[in-house]
Amino acid sequence: MSWSDRRKVLALLAATPLAACGFSPAYAPGGAAHALREAVALTEPKDRNGFDFANRLEDRLGRASAARFRLDWSVAAEPVGAGITPTGAITRYTLKGQARYALVRLDGGQTVTSGRVDSFTSWSTSGSTVATLSAEQDAHRRLMIILADQVVARLIAAAPQ
Repeated sequence: MSWSDRRKVLALLAATPLAACGFSPAYAPGGAAHALREAVALTEPKDRNGFDFANRLEDRLGRASAARFRLDWSVAAEPVGAGITPTGAITRYTLKGQARYALVRLDGGQTVTSGRVDSFTSWSTSGSTVATLSAEQDAHRRLMIILADQVVARLIAAAPQ
């Protein structure tokens, strides 16, 4: 048996358990992600972090043209000093964040799924004032993208077919 034949047989054997469990790709037509595409209306952001979070959600889910669901959400971020010199100057911050979410059906108002995700990122303060401010803003934006991606993953996992 040649190597290519063996690989085909091994790939077929590896895929057999997935076929037996009813596995279907989330992003396939008719999959869970497809059911949410352009069907989720977002609550309005209240600040810059919220804008970045909502923007990423719309990038991933699409802007709701015919909404069937509403996503209620809130985000919070807190900087914590992480690198401290012997003189007490902070040289690095860790930005801890969390997002709470609830996906609600518009017809009936029942909650499909809800939860909370947490993550963190950091930035250095060892540069100039402008560089430090830019790094802080970038850390906030990165954190909101991370949180939004985690929320989307959970929404897809719990999406109705």
